[in-house]
Amino acid sequence: MFLRVVIACAFCMGCLQSRGQLGFSFTDKVKEVEIPIEVHNNLVVVPVILNNQLPLKFIVDTGVRTTILTEKIYGDILHLIYSKKFVISAPGGKNLVNAYIANNITIDMPGVRGRGHAIMVLENDFLELRNSLGTEVHGILGYELFCRFVVRIDYRAKKLVLMSPQKFKPNRRYAMLPITVEDTKPYYVAALKINDTTSFSAKLMIDTGASHGLFLDTESNGKIVLPPKNIECIVGRGLGGDIAGRMARIKQLKIGRYTINEMITSFPDARSYFDTLQMLKLVHRNGSIGGDVLSRFDVIFDFPNERIYMKPNSFFRKKSFYNMSGLTVKAEGQKLNEFSVSSVRKNSPGYSAGILVGDKILEINENPTEAMQLNEVDSYFDTKPGKRIRLELRRGSEILKKEFRLLNEL
Repeated sequence: MFLRVVIACAFCMGCLQSRGQLGFSFTDKVKEVEIPIEVHNNLVVVPVILNNQLPLKFIVDTGVRTTILTEKIYGDILHLIYSKKFVISAPGGKNLVNAYIANNITIDMPGVRGRGHAIMVLENDFLELRNSLGTEVHGILGYELFCRFVVRIDYRAKKLVLMSPQKFKPNRRYAMLPITVEDTKPYYVAALKINDTTSFSAKLMIDTGASHGLFLDTESNGKIVLPPKNIECIVGRGLGGDIAGRMARIKQLKIGRYTINEMITSFPDARSYFDTLQMLKLVHRNGSIGGDVLSRFDVIFDFPNERIYMKPNSFFRKKSFYNMSGLTVKAEGQKLNEFSVSSVRKNSPGYSAGILVGDKILEINENPTEAMQLNEVDSYFDTKPGKRIRLELRRGSEILKKEFRLLNEL
């Protein structure tokens, strides 16, 4: 459905790990461990335990250097001692975010022990992960995991496999693609066909922490031209707030020997997706490949040897539509089973039906939402063009009935 969140923060203060730390390692003498994962809106969520006490859930993100804890309240529960406080600001000094550094943190996962880590702790959940994903998410885990292990993500079977780089042997069924790891992030040069007449090679960051399929910066290359058929919308969210832009389809994305036609692509407004952390140290790129593409594959990241391995899964040929209702919904309440409309795209089916920001969704096609999760709510709006949607809403003290049909505008 809709690109809910772009986790695009890059921590630019060095590795920030204590001297003598051991980093991540297997708890037993094994060559690999398998960890069950959750997948929410194409984002991979793993269980972690901080300082042997607090079980939490973290997103696995190739686009982040240093581990991030999204709310200081969890650090306070652990009585963390902060060595530094600083302020993150979006362009223009808006949306200031307080952040802290804590050192010598233990981060454990099933079969894996991590010692001596430094983490960045945000004052509050400015990324709004909990509400945007409809599940408890407390942090982000990045490069420190990928530099220690060969990491396999199986989106279909919902498992993460960590392998010893020294013991790893690639399976011949996977296609090997060369990457470069620059400023701790992986980059791949893909073949893009914007339209029937414009093709070029694009340097793209491979970003497991972004829900989108393809993200292109029109200012990075004159051949990246916004297709005439497009939708103005919010294309994501970073530390600086909402990322404005447009959605459109390009003719083709080619990754190695694999081709995805009519790829839905995000085109952010100029500089709207940069925050202070990104601007401190920036690798030139044309955009990024996110979860809507990666989830079509079984993907293996081999950072030490600068390679990835990919094998299509059963999601490979899925047809993608973009937010055919025009509604963005967020989860609320202690159990995240209350749902409200957080945005309505102008001239969309939801807009024409008179749905407003703040409306509470009580029923969808006569099915009560109180027993649903956010991904179930979203799935009603992501079925097929022409499907009739009937909503029961609460607006203040008033109960309303609204109806519309899904429309594919791209």
